[in-house]
Amino acid sequence: MKLLRITAEGLPLFKKKLDLTFYAQQRVAEEHRDTLYQLFSNVYLNPASGFIGINASGKTSVLKVILLLLGIINNEPINHIESRDILGDADKAVLNAYFYSETNKEICRLETSISSSKSKTDGTTYRITSESLWTKGEADVTTRKGMLDFDGKEPVMVRSNSENFLSDDVSIMIAVNKKSGEHITVVDLLKFTNVNVLPLSEDIPAEVITYLDPTIESLRFDEKNKKKLIRLKFYDKDEITLSDPVELGNYLSSGTIKGMIIFTLAQEALREGGYLVVDEIENHFNKEIATTLMRFFMESDLNKNGGMLIFSTHYPELLDEYDRNDSIYITRNRSGITAENLSDILKRNDIKKSDAYQSGFLEGTTPMYEAYMRLKKSIAARL
Repeated sequence: MKLLRITAEGLPLFKKKLDLTFYAQQRVAEEHRDTLYQLFSNVYLNPASGFIGINASGKTSVLKVILLLLGIINNEPINHIESRDILGDADKAVLNAYFYSETNKEICRLETSISSSKSKTDGTTYRITSESLWTKGEADVTTRKGMLDFDGKEPVMVRSNSENFLSDDVSIMIAVNKKSGEHITVVDLLKFTNVNVLPLSEDIPAEVITYLDPTIESLRFDEKNKKKLIRLKFYDKDEITLSDPVELGNYLSSGTIKGMIIFTLAQEALREGGYLVVDEIENHFNKEIATTLMRFFMESDLNKNGGMLIFSTHYPELLDEYDRNDSIYITRNRSGITAENLSDILKRNDIKKSDAYQSGFLEGTTPMYEAYMRLKKSIAARL
């Protein structure tokens, strides 16, 4: 399954309806096709979607909404999804996920209404109050503009109160996925944004290690007396044995550790045609490493299964890796979070995106001048 679009209404942190599209909306020129993933006909996915904004603009919150929708489609119990806190104390949140079923060759729309409740024992919990699923065959899609239009169509499945066997926080997608056998691979790296510790797992591919730090000869995981060990060896040095992954920080740079985590898991997303969700992609990285990760997803020869990288960043220079504008979103927080597609603001693809962002032309993308002046005066007074 591939996400095409999501919408969300009723979320406390958001100023208005959140509307995100993951397929190419602008015209697809011949020279751009190598950086996109073709679903069918003239419908292409943007394999790397970036969300950029200043501090506290809502980038992480937007990523949490995406992860929540992916979890619902994967029929995970909402109360077990880590990003469920984005629902807050919503009286009624209405989420729509538009996706493509590769097994059934169908365009689908899932509408899920969720409400929250509080108790002294369980805290805040969520339940699905209503849910409907619509489908249409890809052969019925005559234009890209009308692809997600389900007006006049009856839902093929509606949540019923008689479904006593179904937990009230699990989507009706559980029945759909059981029949089709589909599942979305989701690699959620939000928990690694501020925690840079290599998890004890299978060995890191040698090519990843060499790319990040050519002085390392090998890094592998071992087990002795039911205790996991890390064996690290630099060229022309004795092997180092560690029992705690935190100790790696004494020998490797933070960028090397973060790179090992991300590039190893990126291979899984590329292989499975899944989703890699990264908050602050530049964290611990230089620009070249961050752009390398982006390019891997944007190269059709490498990304044959339609894997998708969804990331947030503070760095406008990363935007210049894109030839197109429709896979970039500008996030702002003005009495509520908004996310606006760059193609709706910047009509031309040939304008350098980092210049437009840093110049303030896009509005709300640079710290306010008044706040800057107050900070400057405060520092001057303290000095």
